[in-house]
Amino acid sequence: MAGDVRPVPARPTLTGEQARRWAEVLDHLAAALPSGAATVLVDGGPLAGVVADRLADTLSAAGRPCARLTDTTPLADEDTWWAGRSPETVALADGSRWRARPPTGRWDVVVRLRTRSAQPGGPAADGESGDIVVDLRDPTWPVIRQLADRLAPVQRWYVGEARAFFGVRAATWDAKFGDDLPAYAAAVAEARLPAGGVAVDVGCGTGRALSALRRAVGPAGTVIGLDLTPQMVTAAATRGRDAAAALLIGDARHLPLGDATADVIFAAGLLTHLPDPVAGLGELARVTRPGGRLVLFHPSGRAALAARHGRTLRPDEPLAEDPLRRSARRAGWQLSSYDDAAHRFLATAVRQPG
Repeated sequence: MAGDVRPVPARPTLTGEQARRWAEVLDHLAAALPSGAATVLVDGGPLAGVVADRLADTLSAAGRPCARLTDTTPLADEDTWWAGRSPETVALADGSRWRARPPTGRWDVVVRLRTRSAQPGGPAADGESGDIVVDLRDPTWPVIRQLADRLAPVQRWYVGEARAFFGVRAATWDAKFGDDLPAYAAAVAEARLPAGGVAVDVGCGTGRALSALRRAVGPAGTVIGLDLTPQMVTAAATRGRDAAAALLIGDARHLPLGDATADVIFAAGLLTHLPDPVAGLGELARVTRPGGRLVLFHPSGRAALAARHGRTLRPDEPLAEDPLRRSARRAGWQLSSYDDAAHRFLATAVRQPG
């Protein structure tokens, strides 16, 4: 419902930082569109028109011609503008009428917007799939959460957008999710980690697992907490969790660790945030000794988490049991346990030789 969605603030009401965030996202979107004539649909609720308008402004400022199509565009005009288009024209549409009626029979690019989190039992959240997915649940702070490889290489956008997503949430993360601490401790205890080993929490966030990992490996062990987002690492240190672990800023896709240096990898909610979960499992395997352990955890089960975000589970998702088992095997892991209960997700794997 439109009443569930806050309007996008007018540009003059945005702070300088918020205006820069909007500009960064719009620049990424404009640069990702294919060269030559292209058809683009912006979809996902009542904010689609505003995003399409701003993208059209960005394209025009860059000198690329743009035909802006809305539900009020007379259908009789379609043949006229399309026949007379320049070779670089972008047909940029929003609205239910255009969703089902692409000018050339198909959309070259679909931009989906996530504009709300649905409540369990309520309507589905907007924008669960597309060539490009933009999180717009905070209309002052858009973030690209997915961008198809065919449109832009991941190194062009992933790090900056991931940091933009998590950075603004770091200060309030524990206030929002602090009740999860016992679940983290229980997951670490259940995994029976080896005393004296090297445990690495990849994607540690504010460090909620670090104290439990320290207790598990004991005073002779080593604990490292690594996160891509500097604000998350700062929040972990501010809460005194650097007493339990060495804290590093780093990318889970390119870990700043040598081959076969870790005995345990703990990863809470990591894989679904990576652009390529299978490659991510391979990088975790690279830094783990043969026989070492991988602990994949989330303090909500997959079904509960999907309901919180207003979507339904698919059998091909990265953390579904069969896909995870296959991906783990390809990456050098052997899945040893899998528990997707209502109250938590916990899967463990063993690093295979070779």
